[in-house]
Amino acid sequence: MPNPIPSDYPRVNIALAVDGAAEAIDFYKEVFQATERMHIDAPGGKVAHSELQIGDSLIMVADEYPEMGFRGPKAVGGSPVTITVYMEDADAAYQVALGRGAKSLMPMADQFYGDRSGQFEDPWGHRWGVSSHIEDISPEELARRSSEMMAKGSPAES
Repeated sequence: MPNPIPSDYPRVNIALAVDGAAEAIDFYKEVFQATERMHIDAPGGKVAHSELQIGDSLIMVADEYPEMGFRGPKAVGGSPVTITVYMEDADAAYQVALGRGAKSLMPMADQFYGDRSGQFEDPWGHRWGVSSHIEDISPEELARRSSEMMAKGSPAES
C-alpha cells in the first residue's frame, strides 16, 4: 500500500487560481526563485496545473476555472489571505516584485519580532509577504517589544 502522504510533497500545499497563470508562473519564478516541477497545459492555451517548488514548499498554480468554482482573487473581490515566504534576501525579492508590477502593501522594514518583512499584492490579486529572519529574540524580549509596539498602536514597525 502506498504512503498516504507522498514523500515528495509537503504536508500542506496551496493552490492558486490565476487569471493568466503562465505569466504568474514566470513572476513567481523570478521573485521567489521558484522552480517548476510539473506543468500540464489545457486547451486554449490555459494552464490546467503546475507545481512550483520554493525551497521546501510547494505552490500549485492554474488558470481560473469558474465553472468548477476555481476563481482568483480579482474575480471574488480580493484575497483575505497573505502567503509569507522566507527568503535569503527579502529586500531583493520585494524590489523584483514591484518591478514586475506588484503593488506595495507594506514597505520592507525591520520588525519587532526579529524579521525584516514587507508585503505586496501581485498583479493577479494574491497577497504576499517576504521576510528574512535577522534577529533571534527571547520570549521575554518579544513580550516586552510586543507590549511596547501595542502601546504605540503600530504593529508594522519596532
